[in-house]
Amino acid sequence: QVQLVESGGGLVQAGGSLRLSCAASGIIYRINTMGWYRQAPGKQRELVATITSGGSTNYADSVKGRFTISTDNANDTVYLQMNSLKPEDTAVYYCTAVATMRYWGQGTQVTVSS
Repeated sequence: QVQLVESGGGLVQAGGSLRLSCAASGIIYRINTMGWYRQAPGKQRELVATITSGGSTNYADSVKGRFTISTDNANDTVYLQMNSLKPEDTAVYYCTAVATMRYWGQGTQVTVSS
């Protein structure tokens, strides 16, 4: 089992920045990929960014150049630095980890006002 706890969401004006954090516990040694998805009202959950245990990253086109995903040295916390935020970035952001199966956090709300 892997437990994921997110923090760092909130309300920010367009053009501002937020940093999301997600702390993993449990069988973290089996985690090979961590990442962030988001779900806006009335829309499907979509990938934002992922990072592998080897450090390879992948970003949705809509966030490239604005968001940066990273992990700490122990690879048990994943961060999402979000800059130049836009109203269309408003969503619930979910942390995810892939080990023996995919795990999800409870989600954290990000609201970007225009």
